[in-house]
Amino acid sequence: MTRRALVIDDESGIRFVLRGVLEDRGFVVDEATTGEEGLEALGRTAYDLAFLDIIMPGIGGMEVLDRVRAAGGETSIIVMTAQDTMRNAVEAMKRGAFDYVTKPFDLAEIEVLVQRAGEIREMRRIIERVKGREREHVTNESMLVGRAPVMQQLFKTIGRVAASDATVMLEGESGTGKELIAQAIHKAGPRAAGPFVPVNSAAIPAELLESELFGHVRGSFTGATENRSGRFEEADGGTLFLDEIAEMPPEIQVKLLRVLESRTLNRVGGDETIQFDVRMIAATNRNPEQAVRDGRLREDLFYRLMVVGIELPPLRDRGDDIRLLAEHFVESLGARYDAAKRVTAAELREQGDYRWPGNVRELRNLVERALALGSDEIVLKAVPGAIASSVAPRETLIVGSTIADVEYRLIVATLSAFQGNKPKAARTLGISLKTLYNRLNAYRVA
Repeated sequence: MTRRALVIDDESGIRFVLRGVLEDRGFVVDEATTGEEGLEALGRTAYDLAFLDIIMPGIGGMEVLDRVRAAGGETSIIVMTAQDTMRNAVEAMKRGAFDYVTKPFDLAEIEVLVQRAGEIREMRRIIERVKGREREHVTNESMLVGRAPVMQQLFKTIGRVAASDATVMLEGESGTGKELIAQAIHKAGPRAAGPFVPVNSAAIPAELLESELFGHVRGSFTGATENRSGRFEEADGGTLFLDEIAEMPPEIQVKLLRVLESRTLNRVGGDETIQFDVRMIAATNRNPEQAVRDGRLREDLFYRLMVVGIELPPLRDRGDDIRLLAEHFVESLGARYDAAKRVTAAELREQGDYRWPGNVRELRNLVERALALGSDEIVLKAVPGAIASSVAPRETLIVGSTIADVEYRLIVATLSAFQGNKPKAARTLGISLKTLYNRLNAYRVA
């Protein structure tokens, strides 16, 4: 992705030096000699980074900064100042500058600032992608469809717990529908008119999770250019769903426990005590008692969350529900694809010992791939590992397969071997947990 930078300074020598540093780091660089030109450029182009001189003829750097922030601009702005205007530099930081540098500056210092600005911006992009995935509207609740006795019992439990305001801990493998269960509890309860706010603790970088949960005040850390409420405040009057709770860093678990017990919080860097009214539903794909024994989940937090515990059954234990769900997915997804009429759930043949590591989400993914490709055999061929080997010549697993197909099968098989434990699967595959989540999202496997 192309990165763009703007240098706003009336000194040609400064512009020349900064252009060289930025272009060496892969930026496309524009220049402006006045504040007016800088504002015009910032108004028409989305820059990742800008260097802004405070003292210039006409509109000064401080006014440029104020106008950019008032317009909601997200460019990381580094102000440049002489030693005798340090007070202005501090004031600029308060007004939302990313950082400042004094003239004459060291090129090594400039390079460090550019790198830091890039890292912070990438973290913001990651967070926005995570938010988009977490807040994606779920229109298909077929994961809650089921005739198996274990599902009928689950539905009864949901009905009983929804009427109360008790904290709930959901336990189940990836893809069993924990977020849908949490939504069902929320919608059936007294807080249905309030917000439902989901948070995936494992998908948010550890260094940003505290801010995401509790919010922050402007200036509390580099890049905090404005006051921001956290997920607890967003969920006020409704339900906060914390997924992958056992993957939360220990230091955040301590703060979470204190917040839950006091029903108050302080934003990062802030002194104001904020009250909230939230129902808490937590979830994990681990056995929570084992997570406590392994030191991944604090024991006191476990007891605070485990007021009501609900275990979600894996798809392999739901018998004929596999066929029921496949038929439902064909019907609900078929309208999106011209080839839908040529694929029926009857093609989902006997699955043998396949353990469905991706559970209902994996089944949905396989049906959708079949509909998208439009072949009568696709559902059968798309099933990875044990299923494919039981119904097709072994060489077809590699010959004619794309790298993406092979990677998909490897990831699914590894998750199956570790009963859906993503951190263990990531370590075995030799990739980071974040990369694994990116792959699962790309293949639409939960």
